[in-house]
Amino acid sequence: MLYYLFTYLHNHFNLPGAGVFQYISFRFGMTVILSLVITTVYGGRLIGLLRKKQVGETVRSLGLEGETQKQGTPTMGGLIIIAGILLPTLLFAKLENIYVVLMIIATVWMGAVGFIDDYIKVFRKNKEGLAGKFKVVGQVGLGIIIAWTMYYHPSIVSRQKVNGPVKGENIEIQQNFDGTKSYYNVEVKSSKTNIPFYKNNEFDYGKVLSVFGVPDGKYVFFVFLAFVVFIITAVSNGANITDGIDGLATGTSAIIGVTLAILAYVSGNSIFADYLNIMYIPNSGELVVFAGAFVGACVGFLWYNSYPAQVFMGDTGSLAIGGIIAAFAIMIRKELLIPVLCGIFLIELVSVIMQVSYFKYTKKKFGEGRRIFLMSPLHHHYQKKGYHESKIVTRFWIVGIILAVITIVTLKVR
Repeated sequence: MLYYLFTYLHNHFNLPGAGVFQYISFRFGMTVILSLVITTVYGGRLIGLLRKKQVGETVRSLGLEGETQKQGTPTMGGLIIIAGILLPTLLFAKLENIYVVLMIIATVWMGAVGFIDDYIKVFRKNKEGLAGKFKVVGQVGLGIIIAWTMYYHPSIVSRQKVNGPVKGENIEIQQNFDGTKSYYNVEVKSSKTNIPFYKNNEFDYGKVLSVFGVPDGKYVFFVFLAFVVFIITAVSNGANITDGIDGLATGTSAIIGVTLAILAYVSGNSIFADYLNIMYIPNSGELVVFAGAFVGACVGFLWYNSYPAQVFMGDTGSLAIGGIIAAFAIMIRKELLIPVLCGIFLIELVSVIMQVSYFKYTKKKFGEGRRIFLMSPLHHHYQKKGYHESKIVTRFWIVGIILAVITIVTLKVR
């Protein structure tokens, strides 16, 4: 909204300084600052309200050190994160941008699913919360919205090099950096995405079924939909499982958010995209503004969520964070980098799957269940080994930073 106000003042009254709102970098900085202010200043008031309403966490006895002190700590703090994301985005982003609209939908949608889960746990006194199948329905629903919009919306295109000349709209003639060769760029609907560690770094969803003899281009939407639903479900569940000790999911998500902002900036800038030989996605640079709000909200929430936590985000926050990261990566065509960038979420999720699967297998085969880890998810395994929460979180953050650097490096290393 402020973007439109200052754009109007700049265009009609030539107000000094109003033109800075045209720059994504300026609006990125402003969303980070405003998000930090909202989460730190007003977060404390929300925590007080949650305490007054007795919205406290019921901690199950897992035999972990310090867990009794967490009994009654306010939960549903994800509302702070969602407010810290939505308000700066509404003020500083271009609200007609389809990518921004989709990110707002993803935030509200998954936040609502998580809120229902927390509400059932806290107010209905049902420790199981929302049934797993309904969570999956919510995740699949968001996947359908994202996939359908990206596949059919006319504004979501990518720019590709073609052997010209060609006729049509949105065509651009460019030269190589050394000026040796001209080529034509055209904006087209595409089922391609970037693939890391590979020289010709584009993967086409339309060719997946060709290995089974299905003609190229047929049923492409359903292949794309399956990938999108799987990614959103996996990442949101991974974030949810990672949110087990103070500050772990929040700090890790902030690191991922900064990386996604960098990837969105280069993907939405034709010069950088051409230099890095990645897909140029027109108008996707506006996602950098949203990423600023996301990073600011996560860092601001750490003010209260770092050890010892004064508030937990609950599923309201963790499911929303996971949905945001997955949707963001899909929109900038970097979803195949998720196993690297979101490696912490992945290993936490895999540790649970391995533990449960192995326990069931050994119980069926030997009559008693056996475990791979002392406890899953993986962060609880290290707690059982005697590591303090703060040390575990700090080391996981370091690993997250390393994975983020590797993710950025993949832009050039092929």
